[in-house]
Amino acid sequence: MQEFDKLWNYNDPAGTEVKFREVLGDYSTGANPSGHLQLLTQIARTYSLRRMFDDAHATLNEVEQQLGTTPEVAHIRYHLERGRSFNSAGNKAEANQHFVQARDIAKALGEDFYAIDAIHMLAITATPDEAIKLNEEGVVYAEQSQEPRAKGWLGSLYNNLGWAYFDLGAYDKALSVFLRALKWREEKQSAHELFLAKWCVARTLRALGRLDDAIKIQLALLEQMIDIGPTDGYVYEELGELYLAKGEDVSKMYFQFAYNELSKDTWLAANEPKRLERMKLMAEQ
Repeated sequence: MQEFDKLWNYNDPAGTEVKFREVLGDYSTGANPSGHLQLLTQIARTYSLRRMFDDAHATLNEVEQQLGTTPEVAHIRYHLERGRSFNSAGNKAEANQHFVQARDIAKALGEDFYAIDAIHMLAITATPDEAIKLNEEGVVYAEQSQEPRAKGWLGSLYNNLGWAYFDLGAYDKALSVFLRALKWREEKQSAHELFLAKWCVARTLRALGRLDDAIKIQLALLEQMIDIGPTDGYVYEELGELYLAKGEDVSKMYFQFAYNELSKDTWLAANEPKRLERMKLMAEQ
């Protein structure tokens, strides 16, 4: 891990880019060539998070031209960010090739944190069946690693494994994994991730037909959201779906709230337009 990694704010990639560029001079190509290239890969990531893919790839091209022939961490991070840029743009085939290279180099170098990062990205681009295998591989890797940062992947891996089971319709297994993720998050006391873990449990309870249990959790999240923020349109959406399933008119209000919030989400608009259309339609009926 480089010192600049502590500057990351994934909720503000534009602001993070500014911070990265402020310290770029501290990582000269002469004194710290690896750190310089690693920082450039993260600047590229700030672009891909904003869907500025041309800028991301241009920055990664600059990195590629300076990579040496001996594999090291800069090579791993280059392939990770190239893969993420391709994946975010919908090019899974190209993304996979880079994630495989990142994984293989990281394993060879004993860089557990980055190896797990690559495995988790491979799982994101995989079919549900393959995603289960990859996430389980990542969980075992993280649990057996002696590297604290590698163990920090467990919450995300549990979450992704739960969704892989969910996508297959194996809701009981999904719930079991999401409860495991919730327990892990509670022990780590990470407020935002704990909020998301509870939402995942409630979403799975809806899939299992346990509507009242799901509503109880979502209403508690709504109260937390109102008291301390931030506003989460997905809580509104779930409450809309839950009350609709129960035949209650209050669902329209929640769908309207959900649409008002989530229509601002550029990723959702680009990738799940029908979902947004449904919110709008349900709010108007």
